[in-house]
Amino acid sequence: MGVQTLAERAAFMRESLQKSQTITDSMVTILGSFDHRLSALEAVMRPTQVRTHSIRRAHENIDKTLKAAGVILGHFDVSREAEEKILRGPHEDLESYLVAVDQLRDNVRFFGSKSFKTNEGVLNHANGLLAKAILKLEDEFKHLLVSYSKPVEPDRLYDCLPHNLRPSVGSPGHQGESGGRNPSSTTHSEHHGKGLETAVYTTPTLIPPRILPMLHDLAQQMVQAGHQHQCLKNYRDIRASILEQSLRKLGVEKLTKDDVQKMPWEVLEAKIGNWIHFMRIAVKLLFAAERKVCDHIFEGINTIKDQCFAEVTSNSMAMLLSFGEAIAKSKRSPEKLFVLLDMYEIMRELLPEIESIFEGRVCTEMRESAVLLSKRLAQSAEETFGNFEEAVEKDATKTAVQDGTVHPLTSYVINYVKFLFDYQSTLKQLLQEFNCEGEPNSQLATLTIRIMQALQTNLDGKSKQYKDAALTQLFLMNNIHYMVRSVRKSEANDLLGDDWVQRHRRIVQQHANQYKRVAWAKILQCLSVQGMGSSGGGGDPGNTSGISRAMVKDRFKTFNIQFEELHQRQSQWTVPDTELRESLRLAVAEVLLPAYRSFIRRFAPMIENGKNPQKYIKYVPEDLDRMLGEFFEGKIWNEAKR
Repeated sequence: MGVQTLAERAAFMRESLQKSQTITDSMVTILGSFDHRLSALEAVMRPTQVRTHSIRRAHENIDKTLKAAGVILGHFDVSREAEEKILRGPHEDLESYLVAVDQLRDNVRFFGSKSFKTNEGVLNHANGLLAKAILKLEDEFKHLLVSYSKPVEPDRLYDCLPHNLRPSVGSPGHQGESGGRNPSSTTHSEHHGKGLETAVYTTPTLIPPRILPMLHDLAQQMVQAGHQHQCLKNYRDIRASILEQSLRKLGVEKLTKDDVQKMPWEVLEAKIGNWIHFMRIAVKLLFAAERKVCDHIFEGINTIKDQCFAEVTSNSMAMLLSFGEAIAKSKRSPEKLFVLLDMYEIMRELLPEIESIFEGRVCTEMRESAVLLSKRLAQSAEETFGNFEEAVEKDATKTAVQDGTVHPLTSYVINYVKFLFDYQSTLKQLLQEFNCEGEPNSQLATLTIRIMQALQTNLDGKSKQYKDAALTQLFLMNNIHYMVRSVRKSEANDLLGDDWVQRHRRIVQQHANQYKRVAWAKILQCLSVQGMGSSGGGGDPGNTSGISRAMVKDRFKTFNIQFEELHQRQSQWTVPDTELRESLRLAVAEVLLPAYRSFIRRFAPMIENGKNPQKYIKYVPEDLDRMLGEFFEGKIWNEAKR
């Protein structure tokens, strides 16, 4: 290859370098060194008598020099093209822009390498251009996140829930469950936890799928440039704010322990029900979706992936858990047991997912906080349940049921126990957690029997408020019968067993017999010939020797007065169970009517022949039977209540 060709190539290189004004001066210096080499080569090649290996060596040096120059020119061409793309910005063609950044980064490495000796101008220019490119990447990352991050509307979240967990359109605030069940209510809904094992949740889309790869590429470039802190900050600030807005739209509030303590129970109960709903939506939908977004954007960038997710969700998670903590630490009361069990159940349901979603070292605190809340709720529920027995036994309400019907405490406790059996598996889990001795079924049975016994003890005390001994017995009969009937119709029957039912049935019968004896002994004595001067009650029923008409009149008169008093008083009393009421009337009739018929047969003739017999014989047996049918209806009290 001749000197002329080399000169032409050098001239061509000078002409190419003039295209980039910012680096011409630097390249002139570089190419000056090539001129010196070419001059040296000319001097070497002038002698015509030179060895063959010297000519070959010269050719090799020329080739190497030209190749090196070609590489340098290639890098400068790339720099010029990259600069044009970077000046245009990433918004129009992000893919080309990212390619340009990679090429520019390669050039920086090339110009900064030991094998390439250049002045600082070239390297500084390339570095400055790269820094400008990364700033534009940050702006684009932020712009895309802001543009495509929107709070999720509640209706969208509800649509992602299984059908049985979606709130009805007409429900107050269109918000989830109404809270824990109230044991003072006479009905209760099916336990919400049943069937959730097969429930299907649909993870909401937080950022369009087509945008996620762009955000991933941008994040990767920022981290490669050493801007991971800024990347994390932008991501956290934008996504955390959006997540918190989504929860606020749903109805999540930031409540302190003091706020909780001041709330009326009805308000707090509703808020607890909503919190259960919010926890499920937050973990299964929002946090799960946020994790997917974070994993996609920061795939392969493990240095900040978990950190980004932790910082986005930490405030929201803390706000939700703090409400649960406030409830767990609040004052114990029987009505809180069911909401505590509901809260404990939702935490048990969500803990496996929390462990999975909040994986990694940086999420340790959130995982531990969730586990700790679950334990505190369990402890609070266990203590509340344990205190309930004592609260029942010592209940000192002065409310007296004047008609002897079922006391509000009885219906409350029985409904309480029936509700407990909706939570059998949860209660057994609690008993096992707190290392109670024995098999869970027998533990639960023992605790239930103790609550029932505490109720009976309290009822015995309340029964002593009655001045009428017959009403005392009627009150105890009604209340224990209510206990037996309720147990037989509930799951408690299997747990307490037939022995408990039969034993308490006998107690009901004993109180019924005691009522009959106390209430009717005196009036039945009126229908007895004993004490009327006769020699005895046997012999001929028509034998009235030794018994005066005045004495018979007095007996009839006394009977009428006593029966009318009993009728007036006991028709105000109540036996609410139809079957028990009829049974009690029949038991009275079976004793009273035969005795009255016998008394009339024996003594009515002595009165009927006298003056005004109807004044004494006011009732025939059929009248008494009809009037007995009006006993235990609670007529006056019911009318007063109405």
